[in-house]
Amino acid sequence: MTTLLSLGHGYSARALARRLVPQGWRIHATTRSAEKAEALKAEGVIPHVFPGEDLSAALGEATHLLVSAGPDEAGDPMLRELGDAISARAGALDWAGYLSTTGVYGDHAGGWVDEATPLTPSTRRGRWRVAAEAEWQAIPGLPLHIFRLAGIYGPGRGPFSKVRSGKARRIVKPGQVFSRIHVEDIAQVLEASIRRPNPGAVYNLCDDDPAPPQDVIAHAAQLLSLPLPPEEDFAEAEMTPMARSFYAESKRVRNDRIKDELGVRLFHPTYREGLAALLDAAEEDAPD
Repeated sequence: MTTLLSLGHGYSARALARRLVPQGWRIHATTRSAEKAEALKAEGVIPHVFPGEDLSAALGEATHLLVSAGPDEAGDPMLRELGDAISARAGALDWAGYLSTTGVYGDHAGGWVDEATPLTPSTRRGRWRVAAEAEWQAIPGLPLHIFRLAGIYGPGRGPFSKVRSGKARRIVKPGQVFSRIHVEDIAQVLEASIRRPNPGAVYNLCDDDPAPPQDVIAHAAQLLSLPLPPEEDFAEAEMTPMARSFYAESKRVRNDRIKDELGVRLFHPTYREGLAALLDAAEEDAPD
């Protein structure tokens, strides 16, 4: 049976599972809490609370491996726990995927980057990701594919709730642009790669329209027929250190490779289609 072991089964991995489970895939997935394990079970996934549970049997069954867990200053947490076991199993896997971030490219002052751009991260999290990518690439025989994700949005991660509540802000930093990707497009790219494995490949996952963040908030307000949230100058805006760090880098990310090599056609080629789909889905789910 085709079996995926998903390490750190979060938002993007769950979207992939929703595509694979109906096709008969067996999916083992790790999570940190028993409560989340119950939710995963309801989605047709075999959950494992980890660290804690022994994953030997799940890894032994796996034909495919997906790693979503983020690194820390000590390196990749899954390799710390399972590095030897994964190395021993590497040659038996048909496909392995590692979810990284476009933050590995660093700041390009709004310029374009692609998969061949040198990795020059300017944030601590970006440097951790570069190191983690290298750790996974160093495993002999592992059929590894690296996916560098732009900012993720989708159900439960859209701007509408903040716009409706009046808490949304249009933070303006001249020249600032972000690339982003709808979670369903992440899932379709991962599935396309599984169908067309190319060990060693690196793919950027983003849509076709890098845009200033204030434009996305403004469009969400327009879709809701609500007043535009006020603009705030980045230099004077009150923000958490984490939020402010996202503005340390500005770049436009190219996505040609997922189209040319994997044949992907994005469901949501810009944030406009993505936000419209989120709003339509929310209205369909609303009680009468």
